[in-house]
This record gives sequence, C-alpha cells and structure tokens, in this order.
Amino acid sequence: MTKKETFRVVTRGSDGKLRIRDFPSSEPLLEMHTQIGVDDCSTDLALRGLPIFRGLIGPMPEGKSVIRYESPEVFETLTKEWSNTKSKRRRRRAVPIDESVTEQL
Repeated sequence: MTKKETFRVVTRGSDGKLRIRDFPSSEPLLEMHTQIGVDDCSTDLALRGLPIFRGLIGPMPEGKSVIRYESPEVFETLTKEWSNTKSKRRRRRAVPIDESVTEQL
C-alpha cells in the first residue's frame, strides 16, 4: 500500500477556472472545514479512516500519493465531462463460421 502524502482540494474560482490547493497533511483542512465522518468503505485501502468534510466530495485517490477533495460543483462538472468523452471503440474480430457446424443445424 502506498502512503498518500498530499491533500489536494479542487474548487472553482470566481473567474470559472479550477483552483487547486495542495496541503502536506489534513490539519489545515480540519481548520478550514467541518469534519462530518471518516471514510470507512473506500476500495483504496489507503483512504480508509481519512476525514470526510462538509461541503467537499472525497477523499478520492489521485495518482499514487495524492488524496483529492472536490467541491460539489467541480465534482459534478468533471464527472459529466468524463462520462461524455468518447472512448475508442474496439473492433471485434469476425469469427470464421465453421461450415460443418452450420450444415448440422
């Protein structure tokens, strides 16, 4: 398990641009936001036990050493953008039909 070392908060500034602030620990976040619980169900075991803050979505992993929190508006916008991106379609190879099987049908 990799140790998460950076706490990142992503919000949107008044100019509409993403605002990213990194913290070396959760202490500054505990002073700025109200903790309402702890994560006890993340599939990333390194996130379990981390604080959940009122008004922020998270914790969520970002890379190997970053714990990310987002404002609800940023979370909704980035999730919509992510879900609307077109993924490259994989083409399946056509499986040749075994004519001896079709003759038996």
